[in-house]
Amino acid sequence: MIGIRSLAVIAAVGLSAASLAYAQKKYDPGASDTEIRIGQTMPYSGPASAYGAQGKSEIAYFRMVNARGGINGRKINFISLDDGYSPPKTVEQTRKLVEEDQVLALVNSIGTPTNSAVHKYLNQKKVPQLLVSTGAAKWNDPKNFPWTTPGYPPYEQEARVYAKHILANHPDAKIALIYQNDDFGKDYLKGFKDGLGASVNRIVKEVSYEISDPTVDSQVIDLKSSGANVLFTITTPKFGAQVIRRVAELGWKPAHYIVSVSAARSQALEPAGLQNAVGLITASTLKEPSDPTWDKDPGMIEYRKFMKEWFPDGDPNNTGIALGFVIGQLVEHILKGAGDELTRANLMKQATNIHDLSLPLLLPGVTLTVTPEDLNPFHTFRTMRFDGTRWTLFGDPIAVGR
Repeated sequence: MIGIRSLAVIAAVGLSAASLAYAQKKYDPGASDTEIRIGQTMPYSGPASAYGAQGKSEIAYFRMVNARGGINGRKINFISLDDGYSPPKTVEQTRKLVEEDQVLALVNSIGTPTNSAVHKYLNQKKVPQLLVSTGAAKWNDPKNFPWTTPGYPPYEQEARVYAKHILANHPDAKIALIYQNDDFGKDYLKGFKDGLGASVNRIVKEVSYEISDPTVDSQVIDLKSSGANVLFTITTPKFGAQVIRRVAELGWKPAHYIVSVSAARSQALEPAGLQNAVGLITASTLKEPSDPTWDKDPGMIEYRKFMKEWFPDGDPNNTGIALGFVIGQLVEHILKGAGDELTRANLMKQATNIHDLSLPLLLPGVTLTVTPEDLNPFHTFRTMRFDGTRWTLFGDPIAVGR
């Protein structure tokens, strides 16, 4: 027979256990027992609308996650808003996400100028600005902006890969380059010049363009007239396609390097004409979906299954869509790690403590590592060449430091 004192002890133990269980659940705005609310801005319209496919991929990914039961028993309410790649619109939409929708965090918003417009605001509000989809160096600044993390291979490091390859393979290089006149283009430019080092005088001509320019045809003509035999193209997909096509139309045949941002087959190479892209060299961290090399790869099979079931209208060969799939997996990893402590501070702790994470679509030799001191997840690249049909890997993995 259980006495009154025993009942009191049992009740106290039960109350203590319930209190402990309750204490283990901590929520900031955007989180509850049933939901995790996260948001982003995407250029579904405007001059960079080709990037919008990445957001659609992530929307599909979290629909799949929810169909499987969510993350730690919670459904993901993923709010993706169009900003037209316009910084004032980004400010408006970001404020809506934070102040009206009360998201727990922003995830993988696209664009250097657009993210720059809300960089200080989000850090002052202590709202995580996770996995920013731009490789600008400014996102890796934990001292001054501890609530922001990058989610794209750094432009400066990628540019050093091209500089290293040019110096090793073109001893007589006379280099011409075109870059977008903003932080995106200038980061690539800085990394490239740093990579050339004492050989920076091999650059014989550099021109820029504005994102609002209708074409870059006149810039390409200027570059050809310089007598350069190497071309480095630092553009977004629309302008990358224009450069590739115009170079071919002029009958110019330089060794042509193009940044990974503009290497997507469906976004840049096909509009330019695949025959005009033969011989292009780029650097990447992701498996190229259009490359038959990966047809039997388990990671690619998983990705194509996702596309068939959850994003059937999307082009599986679009590297932006493939990146969205990778980001979806990375966000899922971070949220799973946060458990029931769904606070903004714990989310940042999880996002800045990732060690040698391997994901299905990363190229062999490429893993993700993030520390509180170095927020950049990508530290290794692979070089690829376009053969008229697909991108093919060549050479060994190239590690680049900060």
